[in-house]
Amino acid sequence: MKKKVSIDFEVSVASRSRRSRKKKSRKLSKRRGEVKLKEKAKEEGVTPLVEKYWIQRYDLFSRYDEGIKMDEEGWFSATPEEIAVSHAERSGGGLVIDCFTGVGGNAIQFANMCFHVVAIDIDSKKVELAYNNAKIYGVENYIDFIVGDFFQLASSLKGDVAFLSPPWGGPSYRTIENFTLDLLKPKDGYSMFQIAQTITPNIIMFLPRTIDLHQVEELSWLSSPPLSVEIEENYLQGNLKGITAYFGGTALWQLRLSYT
Repeated sequence: MKKKVSIDFEVSVASRSRRSRKKKSRKLSKRRGEVKLKEKAKEEGVTPLVEKYWIQRYDLFSRYDEGIKMDEEGWFSATPEEIAVSHAERSGGGLVIDCFTGVGGNAIQFANMCFHVVAIDIDSKKVELAYNNAKIYGVENYIDFIVGDFFQLASSLKGDVAFLSPPWGGPSYRTIENFTLDLLKPKDGYSMFQIAQTITPNIIMFLPRTIDLHQVEELSWLSSPPLSVEIEENYLQGNLKGITAYFGGTALWQLRLSYT
């Protein structure tokens, strides 16, 4: 009996030893993989500021390796593709005005749903990148790219849906616990929303995950009668990436606020 216990003990020790070696091997393999990723990022000219976003590049553009081009701001401002697809599915078709198109992530998915898109950005370089990326997805013929200031162009624009994903202020937005609408760029969220309303009451806004939800709901009261509004949390791989507010005909259900 003692001999059997001794054998069992030796087997148990050996088993733990094997598990320990496997665990160390996995950690070493993970570190090697991280080193290789950093080396590849450096080869592509990725700066330390956006390295973490580059690692998630296939979440932003699933066809990244086919020639997608980005600038530094594009890395932390592009909508993850899965979320952009959801926005497109909810837009309902017709003509979509992408008011701050950036490197084109949302415009591509709107166009991919066979909608026509007017994609606007004040930065000519971003419009150039967006056009390149749209070609990768084969939807460039469904998008009119415009270099210009949305706020100056708005009075001449007509569309069925306005999509607003304005700059959030760079990676530092993550440190703001209560992101208010006045922090949006280049104008505060209230002004931006009112200008979009001159085009259409059907508005989709993609906003930081810490946005002040009460302020977002207040936007619906800028119309008379108030617009329907739906607020959605957008998750990717279990992580909250942003908040989408659907107004007017893009909302699936109606929310009304009451003040006392």
